Amino acid sequence: QYRVYRPESATADAKLPTLYVTDGQDYLEYGNFKTVLDNALTNGDIEPVIVVFLDSRNPDNLEENRRNSQFLCNTDFAYFFANELIPAINRDYPVSVSRDGRVILGLSFGGLNSACFGLTLSEVFSGIAMQSPANADHVKVVRKLYEEREKLPLKVYLSAGTVNDNYDEVKRFRRTLEKKGYDLTHTWVRKGQHNWANWGPLLDD
Repeated sequence: QYRVYRPESATADAKLPTLYVTDGQDYLEYGNFKTVLDNALTNGDIEPVIVVFLDSRNPDNLEENRRNSQFLCNTDFAYFFANELIPAINRDYPVSVSRDGRVILGLSFGGLNSACFGLTLSEVFSGIAMQSPANADHVKVVRKLYEEREKLPLKVYLSAGTVNDNYDEVKRFRRTLEKKGYDLTHTWVRKGQHNWANWGPLLDD
């Protein structure tokens, strides 16, 4: 399941950039992301954008959240994005079909998924956004992969809290990205923890 945010001003022939959001149901419920987008557009802080909120729950059983299997560098999940979801959005919504107009965002394991998509789908996404990628062991593995690979054509957003939020390993990941010369924006949330009190206030960023 997924929900799509489409600005009221979007015409049928617009070629808008697209933000794909994993754990979309939580970004809408706990992050109040629709209101954040409405306000940013009204204030002129951002250009119009299509946002795809992907629900990680089993549509036949909403009690079953599949994120733990989907988000850990799952090649089938990447294949689903590249070959099913993105073509469907390209067909049904006024979006740019260029990779330059596509970004993937996620938090916790979803943040790790964004890092994985950077490695496996850099021809599909030009930007990856990671809020508190988790956990330390997984981030360490991904960090080493970025260390070993040639620099990819990606813009990167990375954030973490400084308390109980995998801060040390995320900081090492940041250093690796900086050393490689990535176009990187990072935010440390002082006393921020692994929760929506940390993530929610950063959504306008």
